[in-house]
Amino acid sequence: MTAPALDPATRRRARGSRGAQPARVRAHWLVLAITMLALGLALTVQGYVGRSASYAEQSTGADAASATVPTAVSHGGPVIDARGGAVQTAGPADGTIALTFDDGPDPVWTPQVLDVLAKHHVHATFFVVGSAAIDHPDLMRRITDEGHEVAVHTLTHVDLGNAPAWRRDLEIEGAQQAITGVTGRSASLLRPPYSSDNEAVGDDTWSAIRSAADQGYLTVLSTLDSKDWQRPGERAILQNLALPGPDARQRPGQVVLMHDGGGDRAQTVAALDSFLTDAAARGYRATTAGDAVGVESTRPASLAQEVSGTAFVWGVRLSDWVVTAISWALVAAGAVTFARAVLVIGFAARHSREARRRRRVGRGRRTVGVLSRPEVTEPVTVIVPAYNESAGIEAAVRSIAASTHPVEIIVVDDGSTDGTADIVDALRLPGVVVIRKENGGKPSALNEGLLAASHEIVVMVDGDTVFEPDTVHALIQPFADPRIGAISGNTKVANRGGILGAWQHIEYVVGFNLDRRLFDLAECMPTVPGAIGAFRRDALLAVGGVSDDTLAEDTDLTMALCRQGWRVVYEESARAWTEAPATLGALWKQRYRWCYGTLQAMWKHRGAVVQRGAAGKLGRRGLGYLLMLQVLLPLFAPIVDVFAVYGLVFLDPFRIAALWLVFLLVQLLMAAYAFRLDRERLGPLWTLPLQQFVYRQLMYLVVIQSVVTALAGVHLRWHRMERYGSLTVPPAAKA
Repeated sequence: MTAPALDPATRRRARGSRGAQPARVRAHWLVLAITMLALGLALTVQGYVGRSASYAEQSTGADAASATVPTAVSHGGPVIDARGGAVQTAGPADGTIALTFDDGPDPVWTPQVLDVLAKHHVHATFFVVGSAAIDHPDLMRRITDEGHEVAVHTLTHVDLGNAPAWRRDLEIEGAQQAITGVTGRSASLLRPPYSSDNEAVGDDTWSAIRSAADQGYLTVLSTLDSKDWQRPGERAILQNLALPGPDARQRPGQVVLMHDGGGDRAQTVAALDSFLTDAAARGYRATTAGDAVGVESTRPASLAQEVSGTAFVWGVRLSDWVVTAISWALVAAGAVTFARAVLVIGFAARHSREARRRRRVGRGRRTVGVLSRPEVTEPVTVIVPAYNESAGIEAAVRSIAASTHPVEIIVVDDGSTDGTADIVDALRLPGVVVIRKENGGKPSALNEGLLAASHEIVVMVDGDTVFEPDTVHALIQPFADPRIGAISGNTKVANRGGILGAWQHIEYVVGFNLDRRLFDLAECMPTVPGAIGAFRRDALLAVGGVSDDTLAEDTDLTMALCRQGWRVVYEESARAWTEAPATLGALWKQRYRWCYGTLQAMWKHRGAVVQRGAAGKLGRRGLGYLLMLQVLLPLFAPIVDVFAVYGLVFLDPFRIAALWLVFLLVQLLMAAYAFRLDRERLGPLWTLPLQQFVYRQLMYLVVIQSVVTALAGVHLRWHRMERYGSLTVPPAAKA
């Protein structure tokens, strides 16, 4: 029978061409670094500002020592002016109450406090937390619009006495920026969180007061502390705020401390109404702190201050939006990852059951008759493309020649310079043909072998791969089904010693093989690997042979066959042992080529998404799966890592660690099941946790590099992997 001729285009590909040299792509790493730094900054800002969420639960350290506190402060008025080195204090005039509220604004309690103040026609000073001011700008504007005074209570309600100098400055300036950005005004009054009256001022608090004075602030303490933050009840709050009766000769001025934020302030609101009624009956006038001591506490901000404040507010809001978006994206990514684990395990279990059933039917072939699958016994042509494969070509060819199935072996030497063809010739093995050609690339070598093939079933195998004796026979058995056009074998890592080898071994067993079982049952196999694949020769001819349009010729070819209506399946019992990269650099080059080539193939066959039949299954199932899990999720992976660090620093580290352990446990269980299906020892799985800190990052960086290279339209050259001469079949595989 005369073999069908390849079309002219395929013949040109068989002769091959070197192609253009690639351009270097480096700018994207700078973009990635800038993006990660910006993301890290946004997370840091949000994490820092977000710490102000629970003021009532925060505690402060002891501040008992007062060796450096001037007597004028400890026994003076509640308003302290330490600007310029001199210390002066003042207090409200007799019969005057400076009404102050801390820790707001709060969306629940501040409006109620404002309503009570409006009912009594009085004004007050609100010492606001900067982060809360940013979160509730409408409340800030209502406070100022109704004539009340706003003042600084730090950015995140930190204890200034226990904070280092840099954080004091950040907390005070941040709160000022928030006030300015929201209201357009600058404030000159400050109250340190956790402060009370003058006698309670210790050395640490005094140091903070002096530091604030250097920035131009007056510090306002209190003379009457309602202690409403303890929620002792309305009656107790009123007792804490007791004023002299209306007949008293003296009605000294007071600075009243209450809270409109930081917790449940229902008691505060109720007590405030009663207190103002009682104060008015006793002849007191309630006003702001600034008005009580006769200082201009707020003024319109300059243009520069307003621009700076607005930028600060929007920066904090942007960081909050970024964190919120990432949080939702993480939930989605987690759901997709978990769904993928359930999906592949479910499909793998079903695939395994069907494989066992086929094996039982095969063993009972002579007794069950028509229930059995016919055995495929026709001879096979094995094509081995080889370029500088001297390190492993002898082991590869000898292993194929030792097959229990009749084979014709065609070794196509693609312009090797290391004597690869001479090594094969010297073996003098029967049925082995060596074809020498100029270097033109792997697709051209495969097409040259296809031209010379004598049989209708063709097996393609890389020159760094060895077969077990029954591999070929097991591989081609699915061809008993005439709908099947190609078959993927089970690729095993031969050089799995060392941690890098173990990681790749895990990836082959857990990642590649589990996915192939899913693709098989879903009828959307995107790749028959170059290491071991069987094809119908007429199917190859129908798609024009092996294309050199992409760097992943195996993926391109498989997708082309699917689009022609052929089924592509996975035969797990057909094992091939291949060399994996032994260095991180070699691994990078290999995976870069794989990923870039896969992206090329996906783009080339994108039309399958809208097709029907087998092509539509590839497009909507296979390409969708690859896009989601092998492109989009890896692109998102750096953000996951940055967010994990953010969580450990700013969130609950135990919860983050627990989530990571759950994720790792799911991976371990999935890996253990995959190893069981492949009859592999579980020992290498001890390296799986470490894989999350090196290997995983390398893989997603490869995807980023590939995507950017593809988007940039850069032509990437073939990256040939270094050979190590480690091709021997492990004893466990011979069993």
